[in-house]
Amino acid sequence: MSNGDDTLLSQLQALTDRFAERLQQELPELAALAERLQQTPEHEQRRAQVVDIRERLHRLAGAAGTFGFAALGQQARQLEQRADRWLDAAKPGAQALREFTQAIEQWVTQALDAPANTPVASPDPEASRPAGCRVYLLEADRDAGEQMCQALANFGYEVLMFTQTGALQAATAVQRPDALIVSQYDGELQTLTELQQSLPAPVPLMVISEHLDFDNQLAAVRAGAQGYFTRPVDITQLENSLEHSLNLQLNEPYRILIIDDDADLAARYSLVLRNSQMLVEILSDPSELFETLHSFNPEVLLLDVNMPGCSGPELAQMIRLHAEWLRVTIIYLSAETDINRQMAALLKAGDDFITKPISDNALIAAVFSHAKRARSLSNALARDSLTGLLKHADIKEQVALEVQRAQRNGKPTSVVMIDLDHFKRVNDQYGHAAGDNVIRSLANLLRQRLRRIDSLGRYGGEEFVAVLPDCTAEQARRIFDEIRLRFAALNFHAGTRTFSVSLSAGISETDGNAAPGAMLEQADQALYDAKHNGRNQVRIARHG
Repeated sequence: MSNGDDTLLSQLQALTDRFAERLQQELPELAALAERLQQTPEHEQRRAQVVDIRERLHRLAGAAGTFGFAALGQQARQLEQRADRWLDAAKPGAQALREFTQAIEQWVTQALDAPANTPVASPDPEASRPAGCRVYLLEADRDAGEQMCQALANFGYEVLMFTQTGALQAATAVQRPDALIVSQYDGELQTLTELQQSLPAPVPLMVISEHLDFDNQLAAVRAGAQGYFTRPVDITQLENSLEHSLNLQLNEPYRILIIDDDADLAARYSLVLRNSQMLVEILSDPSELFETLHSFNPEVLLLDVNMPGCSGPELAQMIRLHAEWLRVTIIYLSAETDINRQMAALLKAGDDFITKPISDNALIAAVFSHAKRARSLSNALARDSLTGLLKHADIKEQVALEVQRAQRNGKPTSVVMIDLDHFKRVNDQYGHAAGDNVIRSLANLLRQRLRRIDSLGRYGGEEFVAVLPDCTAEQARRIFDEIRLRFAALNFHAGTRTFSVSLSAGISETDGNAAPGAMLEQADQALYDAKHNGRNQVRIARHG
């Protein structure tokens, strides 16, 4: 077990110990409330006291199982349901109330004598590993394989080619690749299926075949293929599938906001999710909701249903009043088991309902799947559909943010305008589908060659904008000169025809109090100079 796992276990155990201490206070309080309830003659006062007891039981039912007190949680849920039946009765009976309070007192006595605490479960050892760019290629045709290696190298992948399955297996045993590309010949896919099964976790697999028939595609799927291509291979499409499978552009941690009045339970959920590489914030005061939404920008909201002062569905409805937060996935996390109440909460506003207690692995799986879908939806709304890059308005906003940050911290920021050379000729000669392929290829190349902190956007048509924080114009020129050379080396296909495309770029650097709009204009002027001085070059804006 790693030191990280040991730390997590100690933190979880500390929370469990704290919950056990809480029980020593909360259970006697419940018994005292039950005793006071028996002595209350006024019906409305009794009803208010039962509601209070019911809420306390509800919180215990949701939290106890999570902290290892499974039997206690189940008993609390049963008592909660008895409280519900009494509250829902047309004529609540005194005898039923006496039996309810006696049951609470007996339960508290037993629980304090022998709390059903169990050891904290070990975390799932399968850790999230950042996606990389090491690719193994199995290709019997050496010439075709070397061309593919060179093309993928231009996108930033490290590709090792093998002509024999045995050599691929031996290399995989020494170092696991980040992805596999395999030309489909007789027997290879069955061998690869066995190879995948021998690994701790399968790696993304792309299959290249001579055929597009059902049986070959089925065999590829059974071997774990995430991409299927026929010859001649469209390198841009292959790279696009590789990038998607490796999740290179979307591997920022998912952002999860927890709103729960049970601080210990929220802390446990936070620990478990953070250990699965998610960013988590806890909010205990619902009045700070919108401030937190703006500052943290969550993708998933875990929301308790029953909270003092403001219910979960009420908070969810408030969020849904604002179009900017429609993309946030709302998951109710509650001990509520009544299906009608669950449906009522979901119909008001919400996307899913998870019943407490929930195991750590089940919580991780549920939150991860919702976060993944929320991010996909968010990207579909905020990003250009062809390239996956920021849209015009969003990249302009990013330019403004980075220019303002550069002026505050005194560090240089470069803005780069990129344009494809003679792109109209590409569309006219090879068709718009081929033109789209060129645009997508440049977007992928830019994304691969730039840093995580850099921002990229499609400014319009065949024009792109990049924002490079903490980067001088000269540094940006060297970076984009390399990108220019790599892009010019790519071959594109339109039927049986092959062609290549070049690009031009203009760069401006933050200068004193230059406005974001002026930065874009200077970069655009430098791009204009590059275009009118022969194209296929990178120019830096002239100041003064």
